[in-house]
Order: sequence, then structure tokens, then C-alpha cells
Amino acid sequence: MKIISSPLELKEHLKNIKLSVGFVPTMGALHEGHISLIKKAKEQNEMVVVSIFLNPTQFLKGEDLEKYPKKDEADKKICSLSGVDVIFFPQTSDMYGVDEVSILAPKVRGYVLEGQSRPGHFNGVLTVVMKLLNIVNPTRAYFGKKDAQQLNLISLMVKQLFMNVEIVPVDTVREKDGLALSSRNIYLNKDERVEALKVASSLRAASAMVSKGVLNSHEIMDSMREVLAPLEIFYVEILDREFNPLLHVEIGNTVILVEVNVGTTRLLDNIWL
Repeated sequence: MKIISSPLELKEHLKNIKLSVGFVPTMGALHEGHISLIKKAKEQNEMVVVSIFLNPTQFLKGEDLEKYPKKDEADKKICSLSGVDVIFFPQTSDMYGVDEVSILAPKVRGYVLEGQSRPGHFNGVLTVVMKLLNIVNPTRAYFGKKDAQQLNLISLMVKQLFMNVEIVPVDTVREKDGLALSSRNIYLNKDERVEALKVASSLRAASAMVSKGVLNSHEIMDSMREVLAPLEIFYVEILDREFNPLLHVEIGNTVILVEVNVGTTRLLDNIWL
């Protein structure tokens, strides 16, 4: 396994390789969810590159950039055991200069849901993903479905900017009790960890209603909010795969999304129906 920190060095290393390349961008603090992305990349490609970069431009003022978990040595070990070929491990100064060109999220889809409470967040996400994809130039790039809005916006960017990469969605990995894996779960204390299970419970309740033939979105969302009480709810939404609101669930074209605060920790989750 090779570890490279310079964007130009990585481009040079990869430019003459005639293999299919699977790319998994991460912010570190790797867990089983990230490992599932790496496994999928290994299944579908001859070479796998993982980036570990805590991107400052997607954190707003007052958010958890400084306390975001960092486990560099453990991350390297996980990558090695998972069969990663190259780790890209840049510093902020490697990725950003002065008077930066701006990548802006779309004015509608980038400022709803998580973008409404974190205005500008997706500008930072799309900027760093654009940079990373240009550096690695992969055949395929892998993103988790848990961050459904992020996945949607990255797919939109790739499509609208005619980028030559396939974006591969990968299913959410959960703890045995249903909690979606997230690097931020480490912030939860024992009591908050129990409260966080309401997120997955609300989605299970929604799925159960749909399976019984209840398709009215408002009825389902009201039931979810009851399950989530008394947590602080940022949003509960039922959208189609293009992130347009749905009055009724459409099987095969629906994402049910929820984002809450548990204590001071922001948690999001969703199901795809």
C-alpha cells in the first residue's frame, strides 16, 4: 500500500496506470460503513484509492471541525487490511490556495434539507469532491446512501459538468440495533445513544406503514415525528429520487429522510423505497 500526500505526485503515480480505478473519498475516522465502500470498490475495480482528508470548507463557523474524530494510524491500518492500493493523505495547504475558484451548489437542491440549516455546506462538499475526482481521475467513485442529499448533488455535478466518472451509491451500514454508522456517533453519551435509536425506529415505522398500504406522505411523516419526539427535528421529508416533494410514496422512486439533533450531535438517516 502506497501513501501519497501531494496531489501532483498522486496524479503522476496514476497517469500511466491502465487499470480500472475505484475511489473512496473519506474524512477519516473509518468504520464499517467506509469498509463497505472499499469492498464494493475492490469488487468492481482492479485498483482502489482511498482519500483521507478532513475538508474544512464544508464546516460552517461554530461546527465541529476542531473536535471531529481523527484516527490517522488506525485509518491506515484499516486501509491496509482492506486491500487498498493507495491512500491519498493531503494537508489543507495541498488542497487549497488563495483566491480559490468557487464551486457552488445548486440554488434549490443545495439549500434545502441539510443545506437549509447549513447554508454553504454543500459548496464545500462539491468543491472538495471536484478536486479529488480531478486528482484521482477514477473509473468509479463510491458514496454511501446515508448521505443521500450529498450523493444526489455529487451525481448532479458529475452529470451537468460532463465528468468522466461513474458515481456508485452504496447501501447504509448499521449497528445491530439499527443505528446508522457515522463517525459522529462517537460524540453520543450512553443516554444519547439510546435516544438516537429513535431515528432508525422512525424509518422502520414509515416502512411498516408503506408495507400496509399507507402511501400518504403527510400521514407517514406525522407518524415519524411522533416516534422522534422529543428530539430536535431539522427535517422529516418524503422525496423522489430527484429530491422533489412527494404527496404519496412511489415505490422505486422514493427517499424518506430524517435529520435530528441528539444532544449536540447532528444525525441523519434515510431509507430508499
